[in-house]
Amino acid sequence: MDRSVVTSTVRTLWDDDIVPSLSQLVAVPAISPAFDPAWEEHGELAAAIEHVRLWIESRSIPGVQLDVVQLAGRTPLLLVDVPASGNSSDDTVLLYGHLDKQPPVGGWGEGLGPWTPVLRDGRLYGRGAADDGYSGYAAIAAIEAVRAAGGAHSRCVVLLETGEESGSPDLPAYLEHLSERLGRVALVVCLDSGGSDYDRMWLTTSLRGLVQVTATVRVLEGGMHSGMASGIVPSSFRIARQLLDRLEDSATGEVLMPEMHVEIPAGRQAEVREAVEAAPGALWGSVPRVGDLRPMSDDEVELALNSGWRPTLSVTGAEGLPLPDDAGNVLRPFTTLVLSFRLPPTANAAVALEAVKQKLTSDVPYGATVELSRVEFADGWNAPELAPWLSATLDDAGKEVFGSPWRTVSLGGSIPFMGLLHEAYPDAQFLVTGAVGPDSNCHVPDEWLHLAHAARVTEAVALVLDAQSRQS
Repeated sequence: MDRSVVTSTVRTLWDDDIVPSLSQLVAVPAISPAFDPAWEEHGELAAAIEHVRLWIESRSIPGVQLDVVQLAGRTPLLLVDVPASGNSSDDTVLLYGHLDKQPPVGGWGEGLGPWTPVLRDGRLYGRGAADDGYSGYAAIAAIEAVRAAGGAHSRCVVLLETGEESGSPDLPAYLEHLSERLGRVALVVCLDSGGSDYDRMWLTTSLRGLVQVTATVRVLEGGMHSGMASGIVPSSFRIARQLLDRLEDSATGEVLMPEMHVEIPAGRQAEVREAVEAAPGALWGSVPRVGDLRPMSDDEVELALNSGWRPTLSVTGAEGLPLPDDAGNVLRPFTTLVLSFRLPPTANAAVALEAVKQKLTSDVPYGATVELSRVEFADGWNAPELAPWLSATLDDAGKEVFGSPWRTVSLGGSIPFMGLLHEAYPDAQFLVTGAVGPDSNCHVPDEWLHLAHAARVTEAVALVLDAQSRQS
């Protein structure tokens, strides 16, 4: 395969074809179903799929089959089936991405907005540009580059879902529905990740799991004057605070439930040390901290292990607490807190959830009522060991595409699809990567995509597709 042609094809596609279409996709407010209960009525998820479908159709890839698949009551997905080129094996390469988006949120910078695509200094700003609208374009560009350069690829199936930001609740049903059609998946390429800088290719080798519970501590049927009730009725907030002390050491942030802790594999610890050496200061440097805030550790390796392999608790929402301007002298009837635990990749989320329930509902101080709702849990994912051919190809890409060796990252977030696919295809290789960097602002204002880095990632994926075709 002529690698110079791969490079020129990818760069031309990004400049001339992808950026204009991706910019139009940014303008589609395809908010994920968890944040838009009327998503089907609004039709924006369908509009996003149709926009990308029409772009791929215009590429005129020989033999390509495009299908919008939608099971009753579930979010749609786009399936792009590209026949093998110069390869006769029965292997399938599955390339994954998603088209649903996080909510817009306020506070975007001057001249920027969630649905307003803006090109500035090599960046494309707008919701969904980096997370994860570019993925389908990059997958198709990689396939086209292999063909243009005289290379080969196995059958490629591009799967773009529309529920990832909601936890991919519909994917198990779709995997079962499409299992025969997908066939023998030998390689999974996920383009919904990233790394610690834009100087090299980053592979995600693990993802943390999740347990989330909304806990309400209720003491009264209605509020009472604090001067009359305090000292008689226990504060719901104080009880909630006591319950939190069962879950977490407030002085250190250590989660106190052994069900949430695992032994960190030696290999992953070595990868973390290499990653920190490659991008020193990246973890703390990307934090928009205020004042003289200090990190939880001065050791960057410990910070990386905290983020990727240790459990943490975040209180992500609350109810029952009036805004300061509305807060009267009232002993409030209840306090509700949303408790979000990130779990190590190999922890059992169901077991961890039961431990949380037991801690919150057993022997509650003063006999207060504790109600649990909006319960959610998901296992994490630990990647299989890289096959020699894949590791060698990534070494080549590091030298020829990025000019720096590839490194790995243990992400604190989750991509539910990876665990589902690993379970469905235990013998498959996984390449979880992407163009997101530490300051790409995914999920928050001013989200942006590093266009040159996205093109380099695309080029590397093309090299992997060609190398994989020669393994069978």
